[in-house]
Amino acid sequence: MAFSLKRLGFAGLTGLLVLASAQVFTDGQALAASKKAKPAPAAQQPAAQAGVVRVELTPTQTSWTKVCGHDKAANKDICYTTRDFSAQADKPPVLAVAVYEIKGDDTRIVRLLMPVGLMLRPGFRFWVDKGQTYDGAFEICFPNGCFAEARVRGPAIDQMKKGTVLNIAVRNQVNNEVSFGVPLAGFGKAYDGPAVDPKVLAAQQKKLQEELQKRAEAERKKLEAEKQAGSSATGGAAPPVAPQKAK
Repeated sequence: MAFSLKRLGFAGLTGLLVLASAQVFTDGQALAASKKAKPAPAAQQPAAQAGVVRVELTPTQTSWTKVCGHDKAANKDICYTTRDFSAQADKPPVLAVAVYEIKGDDTRIVRLLMPVGLMLRPGFRFWVDKGQTYDGAFEICFPNGCFAEARVRGPAIDQMKKGTVLNIAVRNQVNNEVSFGVPLAGFGKAYDGPAVDPKVLAAQQKKLQEELQKRAEAERKKLEAEKQAGSSATGGAAPPVAPQKAK
């Protein structure tokens, strides 16, 4: 399977951008609604809200996927091991992890697809369990997602293969730290194992797209039903009848 190393920087995970944005927008709407429903906090409370926001993620696929190919432009063989993660099992992905290995190169690339609404300049930090911390930077953002990456050596990948949780720390719009917990179960087996058959991968992607389309349609119908119910509740009452003049 031929593919371009440059293109992999974006196209390899671009399909998830729409999914990530959908979850971000949903979360944003829920947050906005909660702010409207709750009274404004007292002046002395904001300092207590500046702690780390921890988000434990769950995989949206049954296992990690390893894909290999040849970059004709660079004349290099490349493999990447990837998986998508969500805040809940039945929700669209909000974060994707891909680890790239280029044959003949000691450097490995840890590439992330992150949700929008994060501070870009601080970049991100990541570590396995309670191990060494590594730094990474955001590379490019689209309206519905941002790519970030870090270049590491073999020992960092060994930690991922043996570890339990990959911790990823970023800063949100109000400069609070947000920490994602990514489960690493099965990563080592997939990373060291054979690549998936391109035909099998294509079938998996087709099935995933069909499932996502069904979810999107169900969500659309749900929102329409809620909108209609709200309209009925506010505008369903008959207007008062004007009194008739006495003859």
